[in-house]
Amino acid sequence: MSRLVLGCMRIEGLDDGAVRSLVDTALDVGITTFDHADIYGSTRHACERRFGEAAGLTGARREQVVIQTKVGIREGYYDFSREHVRRSVDESLDALRTDHVDVLLLHRPDALADPDDVAETLDGLVAAGKVRSIGVSNHTAGQIELLARSLPHPIVANQMQLGLGHAPMIAAGLAANVAGLDQSVDRDGGVLDACRLQGITVQAWSPFADTGGRIVLGDREHHADLNDALDEIAAAHGVTPTAVATAWITTHPARMQVVVGSTRPERIREAAPGADLRLSRPEWYRLVAAAGYAVP
Repeated sequence: MSRLVLGCMRIEGLDDGAVRSLVDTALDVGITTFDHADIYGSTRHACERRFGEAAGLTGARREQVVIQTKVGIREGYYDFSREHVRRSVDESLDALRTDHVDVLLLHRPDALADPDDVAETLDGLVAAGKVRSIGVSNHTAGQIELLARSLPHPIVANQMQLGLGHAPMIAAGLAANVAGLDQSVDRDGGVLDACRLQGITVQAWSPFADTGGRIVLGDREHHADLNDALDEIAAAHGVTPTAVATAWITTHPARMQVVVGSTRPERIREAAPGADLRLSRPEWYRLVAAAGYAVP
């Protein structure tokens, strides 16, 4: 799986040529992983269907890429029931025009799910050849451990929001045991370290957004110091601030993936150098501080 992932959450309104241009651009810069979910689009499976119709990933080209999708979010509730997961996977395969997905992620934790039942359902999908690998999304360390105990397959990924504008999973560890500092609160059970211990790849979604959903790149009204630092570091490396924001994640030794959800080929090209760029410690920690996190 490539270090960068093309997120396909917003492709429903693109015509065939625009979808192919986006996919071709991704492949040209080394992105071979494409991220979907059954709920992406104005109706269920709409973005998957648009991708399947237009991307042209068939035959040998299909085997060169990783297609992942997610299941579990319904209108107003979460659902890991056997019936829903099986039905949704079949609908995803039909929409994507493929006979298997390479990775199936459980989208958000279903509090009413029994881990043994979920594991049995997922194992059946793997045995049937419809799913090759299993992952999760937005799961805590404890939730992952609970599922892993029942699942006869490794959990390969956990997709979590992470970026300079939203980095509690990293920032909490930097300020451990600092009394009175909100940053020091562990909100996910140490999920990053837990994933590293279990060999689970963290996939960073919304890597350029802050906690309010605003894109931090170029937003000097809310993130002036951060943009100053991004610009200066980008100039020093001869890349764009987008690449530096990407590299802040890929520089971390956890070898995380970055999900870039843009529909603009130029944004994909801007981010691509960040897959291989390694920031120095002074640069990396400068960005942490510029993003508003304490480095005690």
